[in-house]
Amino acid sequence: MRRMRYAMAVALVLCFSLTALMAQDEGGWRVGQATATPRKGKGVVAIKAARLIDGTGRPAITNGVVVVTDDRITAVGAADRVQIPSGARIIDLGDATLLPGFIDAHTHIIGRVLGDPDNDLSAVKDFPSFEAILGVENAQRTLLAGFTSIRNVGASNFDDFALRKAINEGWVVGPRMEAAGHAIGITGGHCDSNGYKPGLLEGSIKDGIADGPEQVRAAVRYQVKYGADVIKTCATGGVLSQGDAVGATQYSFEELKALVDEATKLERKVAAHAHGTEGIKLAVRAGVSSIEHGSFLDEEGARMMAQRGTFLVPTLMAGETVERAAKNGVLTGLRAEKALAAAAAMRRAIKLAIADKVNIALGTDAGVIPHGTNAHEFTLMVEWGGMSPMDSIIAGTMGGARLLGWDRNIGSLTVGKWADLAAVPGDPLKDIHQMERTIFVMKDGVVYRNDRQ
Repeated sequence: MRRMRYAMAVALVLCFSLTALMAQDEGGWRVGQATATPRKGKGVVAIKAARLIDGTGRPAITNGVVVVTDDRITAVGAADRVQIPSGARIIDLGDATLLPGFIDAHTHIIGRVLGDPDNDLSAVKDFPSFEAILGVENAQRTLLAGFTSIRNVGASNFDDFALRKAINEGWVVGPRMEAAGHAIGITGGHCDSNGYKPGLLEGSIKDGIADGPEQVRAAVRYQVKYGADVIKTCATGGVLSQGDAVGATQYSFEELKALVDEATKLERKVAAHAHGTEGIKLAVRAGVSSIEHGSFLDEEGARMMAQRGTFLVPTLMAGETVERAAKNGVLTGLRAEKALAAAAAMRRAIKLAIADKVNIALGTDAGVIPHGTNAHEFTLMVEWGGMSPMDSIIAGTMGGARLLGWDRNIGSLTVGKWADLAAVPGDPLKDIHQMERTIFVMKDGVVYRNDRQ
């Protein structure tokens, strides 16, 4: 009976995803294929819009057009300068802006979200496969919001690897994924499951819990063995974890250096969760590729990041969300105190980073924020950080592509790159809120959303 219920649950989620695809995919539904959805587009398509922003920082193009052949971009530019091949299918979006597919460099696509009444006990009450099943809908919501690529920085049971495989093989609808597996941290730290009685959730290097340089190296190897594209570590305490100060350092420099060295040897980048000032600097000195959150970043830390090319993934939406949760009673006690302090600090940190020309990639901490609302981060980078709308768009397109190491294939509307496109109504350079109103999504040449059809 339990197996039957599990099978029914999986079937219902898949049916939900596939029904949405049948309604949206203009490429057509083909019964009897070995995989559930078309993974790549076929044929020639020309997408037109009143404006085109290519993600490189160049000025917007009026009356833009992108020509896609199968799953690749084959022409980009103003309509009067691009020759549309005879027989091409035309998609005219009208008064809209064409953009590269958006990239969220900090997600937790697996499992429940903050505010779910069962979230705090999910580790001990949910079935092992339940979080992965929730990830199917989370992934679809993310893609339909315009985010064609994400970096998932932590999940239990290798559920993010399973979801990545299901998306890549066409069984479910979702963004292209770079996945970390288990985040790596100290015993009792932010990356550990804490707040439970002794013996209930005791982690090991297999779960990412590692102390000392040798265990840290082993933990990196274990994640890579099973498919980690990126290594995530916790350099400081966090907001939502129990019993640690949000800014307190956790790993020593020696441990962080061992982690980065091992990851580098295995050709993986390292993303470091770091709120506290000293932990940020330790992680930067150790050679991480990105600082996640960076709430208490100071001027010295910002200069260090700029000099070394370290990215900041500011997750402003997470700050806004936990601040609201603390004020309305969803978070209480120490977690509420940490939320209010981190959110206030983030507003200053993002301004420092921009002033010192730190590389910035958009990231939301989706899972703390509801999946599918990710594009609000564009707005906050402008309103909290003072970024120009164009710079915020670059952070969520080419900036993310560079951080993920995928800039040869995604991040800009460039001939030869994968056909990942999004469109929003109106002009986001005049009103950045338009980035939150996605009307069109294409990934690998397959149309998943077209509100103007």
